[in-house]
Amino acid sequence: MSRKVVVVGGGYGGSALAKALDAEADLEVVLVDPRDAFFNTAGSLRSVTRPEWGSNMFFPYSGFLTRGTVIRDRAVSVDPGGVTLASGQRVEADYLVLATGSSYTYPAKPVADSTEQVLDDLRVTHKELAGAERVLILGAGPVGLELAGEIKEVWAHKHVTVLDPAGQLLPAFEPELRQDLHRQLDELGVHLRLGARLAAPPATEPGQAGTFTVTTAGGEEITADIWFRAYGVRVNSDYLADGRLTTRTPQGQVRVTETLNVRGYDHVYAIGDLTDVPEAKMAGYAMQHAEVAAANILAQLRGERPTAAYQPLPHPMILLPLGPRGGVGQLPSPDGPAVVPAETVSAYKGADLFTGRFTEQFGA
Repeated sequence: MSRKVVVVGGGYGGSALAKALDAEADLEVVLVDPRDAFFNTAGSLRSVTRPEWGSNMFFPYSGFLTRGTVIRDRAVSVDPGGVTLASGQRVEADYLVLATGSSYTYPAKPVADSTEQVLDDLRVTHKELAGAERVLILGAGPVGLELAGEIKEVWAHKHVTVLDPAGQLLPAFEPELRQDLHRQLDELGVHLRLGARLAAPPATEPGQAGTFTVTTAGGEEITADIWFRAYGVRVNSDYLADGRLTTRTPQGQVRVTETLNVRGYDHVYAIGDLTDVPEAKMAGYAMQHAEVAAANILAQLRGERPTAAYQPLPHPMILLPLGPRGGVGQLPSPDGPAVVPAETVSAYKGADLFTGRFTEQFGA
């Protein structure tokens, strides 16, 4: 007898899981997402500085699944038996996978649901940025630093300042990585203002050109022509607010077991940023979650006990490009965290920002 698995969210984890289960003869896969295509958001920042690159970000859902179905809609409620969509449609499920990820400030993650609108937004932002000589980036985490690197790659002459209240870059990572990161940022001419916070936000909207002057709490004045916000993650879990399935954590996440089941259910899974797994929220981890959940669902279909378990790494990992050729990285190794050079970061991520990987996954 055929069983139905409904995957809510077609991002990094959800699309990987739907594809992994699509070939299973005894399983009907339904993927629910409001977008018309998978957005490889790793390419968003480069698309702001090089809008001609933007089309590389999108992989249409049409034809993605061979046997399964993609429903372009948004979940508004989930209960143990299925999903209710914004259109009013009800989708019953034997297995549920919640993979709705998180939102981040634009342009790191696009806001619109359609490919055409996202590309239009990126072109508008590019035009604003192209005419600005002085750029202020608020947030010296991976997103802010990557944006600084992309700007400097295209406009080496622009004056780029990155400001953050924290006193240290990437404090969870190895000192060798931080030293190399400072060296590369110095070579690019990126001005770091660490341990500083603004007394008041800029008068202009982020991503819109317009000269302004801001003052730090320490009294330093910074004048810029455009600014970007590079902080502020929000978990996409509003559809769980009614409590019909589970209670969210104060951070809006879902409590899961080591098998990535939503606590209290053996047929409901959660993967990616939505989970309370104690690790950084990264695309690579979401895709690893997908492998675990897929293995457990297939085991259940065979009448077996699901045994695949997810264990977060003891040390954080990162691939942080600074343009297509630069960047820093830390990867796991048998001997602990291994700091890798810019050449490795470029080869693994920076050169194409995973375009090749998703071209293969989506058959584009």
